[in-house]
Amino acid sequence: MSRIILLSFHLPLSYNAGVNESLPDLLTWHASDIPYRYCRSLRRTLCITVHPDLSVLVRAPMRAKPEEIREFVLTHARWILRTWQRLESRSAEIPPAPQYESGEVHPYLGRTYPLEVQPGHKASATFRAGHIHITTKGKGTAENVKKLLDRWYRARAEIFFHERLAACHRRIPEDIPLPPLRIRPMKTRWGTFSSRGRITLNLWLITMPVDCLDYVILHELCHYRFRGHGPRFWKLLERILPDCRQRRKELNSRAMRVAAR
Repeated sequence: MSRIILLSFHLPLSYNAGVNESLPDLLTWHASDIPYRYCRSLRRTLCITVHPDLSVLVRAPMRAKPEEIREFVLTHARWILRTWQRLESRSAEIPPAPQYESGEVHPYLGRTYPLEVQPGHKASATFRAGHIHITTKGKGTAENVKKLLDRWYRARAEIFFHERLAACHRRIPEDIPLPPLRIRPMKTRWGTFSSRGRITLNLWLITMPVDCLDYVILHELCHYRFRGHGPRFWKLLERILPDCRQRRKELNSRAMRVAAR
C-alpha cells in the first residue's frame, strides 16, 4: 500500500543508504505546475515527502517506472498543493528575528515587555516597572544584549520552574516522587522524561504563559507512570488537567515566536 509522509525537517537527498541519485520531473495539475524529484531504493512502496522549502521528493521501489511515479504524484497533487499552502502560511507566521534594541518587546511568562538598553559600569539584566532593563558594559551590540537577556531568562527559569514543578507535583494523585529537574534550550521539544526519572524542560518555556508551563510539567510527570502517549497516558493527564488539550494547542500556537530566536 502506498504511503504519504510529510516531514517537518529537511534531509539531504543522498541521506538514505541504497537510494540512487534523484532525478527531476514536472507535471501540471489544474494549471498548477508541480516540480518534483524522484529516486529509487529497496523500499516496497511509493512515498512522497514535502520539505519545508516546498521541494517534493518521491521515493520509489527499484522497479517503479517513471510513468508509475508520475501517476502516483498526480493522484496526490491536491494534497501536495494543500501542503504547500500550509507550509507557506506557517512561514508567514514566523516573526522577524529580534534586533535587541530599546523599545523592542520580548516575551516573559506569556506577556510581552519592552526592552530598555543602556550603557553602564556593570553588565546586568533586571525586570522593573514593566520593562526588561539591560545594562551593557561598553558597546550595546545585539550579541551582548542577547547574552544578557538570555542569562536573565535562565536565572528566572531556574527559580520559577522549580516552584512550578513543586506546585504541579502536589496535583498528582499518583504515588509519583518529585523528580530532579534540568533546564536547557531545545529546538524540537518542550520537555522530556528520562529513563532515570529526570525531567528536562525547555528554557524558552519561560516566555510562555504559566498554564502552558504547567501543562508541560504535568505531561512529563505522567510519563512516570506511562512512557508512551497511549490512551492510559491521556486518561491520567486529562483526569489531572481536564483542559490539557486546549493548553497544548495554545502552547504550540505560540511556538513560532521561539523559532525566531
